Amino acid sequence: MAGPVQSIERAAAILRLLAGGPRRLGLGEVAASLGLAKGTAHGILRTLQHVDFVEQDAATGKYQLGAALLHLGTSYLDVNELRSRSLNWADALAARSGESVRLGTPLEGRVLIVHHVFRPDDTFQTLDVGSLLPLHASSLGKVLLAFGTATVEPDREPGLEAYTRHTLVDPERLARALTEVREVGWAAEIQEMSMGEAGLAAPIRGHGGLVVGAIGLSGPVERICDGQGRPRPHLISLIREAARAISRDLGAARW
Repeated sequence: MAGPVQSIERAAAILRLLAGGPRRLGLGEVAASLGLAKGTAHGILRTLQHVDFVEQDAATGKYQLGAALLHLGTSYLDVNELRSRSLNWADALAARSGESVRLGTPLEGRVLIVHHVFRPDDTFQTLDVGSLLPLHASSLGKVLLAFGTATVEPDREPGLEAYTRHTLVDPERLARALTEVREVGWAAEIQEMSMGEAGLAAPIRGHGGLVVGAIGLSGPVERICDGQGRPRPHLISLIREAARAISRDLGAARW
């Protein structure tokens, strides 16, 4: 029986390394972390980049997981499993936050809502399961965009739609916002899809740390944000705790 192929083992190690943290890594960091010569690491990275498993930031030269690999990561996970693993945590998040909670996955350039927990009060609410949200104007969508789980398709969306005057439609501003999402680990929408409404979301990860969905809460802007329009820290903590708990149930390592 043939033994393992060293180049494939090294490529797998690089992919695991890039999946293990939220930030991009430079060639020197990858080589040093895995004990590889820079030339060897560079050759493997270039090959992974050629098949879209790795992307290189044009400004910094650093590497991150590519969209093709992240899309493969979602294919193993049935939406029903994601939903079933999230039920208890979504209910608890709604109870603790006092806001409505939604679970989203990518579908044809949009966010598909696969689970929705009503806000725990007596106000009239409409079930959102099965609805599609824009990627660029929703906190759920921003998470999926930031971590490469979804992409805005130019042929489908030649121009980003402005739902309110706060919607991020400029590609450069949106790119900066998505970079910040990757750095802080959560996303916000503040009156970007509907005036008077705001939302927060965090990534749900599966095996290998790949982002497979997002969980978010939403409500009136005065409840989600403070007087300066900044998301309330305790709500950020709640949404991130729920996302981590679901991720652990799906087999993601702790982070």
